[in-house]
Amino acid sequence: MNSGPAVPDYARPQSLTEALHLMSQGGWRVLAGGTDLYPGAGTQLSGKTLDLSGLCGDVTSAANGSMRVGAGTTWAELASANLPPAFRALQQAALQVGGRQVQNVGTIGGNLCNASPAADGVPPLLVLDAEVKLASATGVRRVALSDFVLGPRRTALRATEVLTSIAIPKAGLQGRSAFVKLGARSHLVISIAMVAARVDVEDGQILRAAVAVGSCGPVAVRLPAVEAALTGVPVAQAMGRILPDDVWSALSPIDDMRASAAYRSEAALELVRRAVAEAIKVAVA
Repeated sequence: MNSGPAVPDYARPQSLTEALHLMSQGGWRVLAGGTDLYPGAGTQLSGKTLDLSGLCGDVTSAANGSMRVGAGTTWAELASANLPPAFRALQQAALQVGGRQVQNVGTIGGNLCNASPAADGVPPLLVLDAEVKLASATGVRRVALSDFVLGPRRTALRATEVLTSIAIPKAGLQGRSAFVKLGARSHLVISIAMVAARVDVEDGQILRAAVAVGSCGPVAVRLPAVEAALTGVPVAQAMGRILPDDVWSALSPIDDMRASAAYRSEAALELVRRAVAEAIKVAVA
């Protein structure tokens, strides 16, 4: 009896529609840039692999003032794109992700779906109030980035879904941002701690502030107490409003081979101050 053609272990769809149809059949593992998947695969990939390279790799703006970043956009494309100043932190992070080879193939969507606590793309997108668009053959849903990354290597992505894009609302595009990262060396390193900050300054006063810390807990987090303390403050007083307890209360660092929890806490405090200071500097320049 002819049971029909065998399902291949590898597929490279030419359209998102084709990709979602294959995903609906179940059992597929998604490959984008492969910079996380290949190192973790050992000597060879096993199971069914759906190669999405070449899909969903664009950056567009909408009539309502929001922006959309395709999940397949590479770090190199992000770094060189003509984007609003609020994206500066994400572009700074893009230039520090691995080496040039990784930046040329690694994607922003892969970075989010890998869900590492040290994923460089998460803090800069958190301060932009980003949402992710998750598509399947049966529909589309949007999830706040803060609700998408659930823990180390865990996301809200369902088995038949593909992350297709990241949406930045108009409000998230206000102001200027900065990204700072601490590691054992300047590049080709996993972060000990990292911080993104975005400030909207008018007439020497901070109208809005957004600050996020990564690599100091299971997921990157915003710092609501710091943001509240900075809002409405003259820029000359901003540094004095960043209190240790307001930073540390949001974090849950661990001891590992890269740093102790105590060191991470102190590093995060210093990086918050540096990131906010740099964001203010470019905002008032």
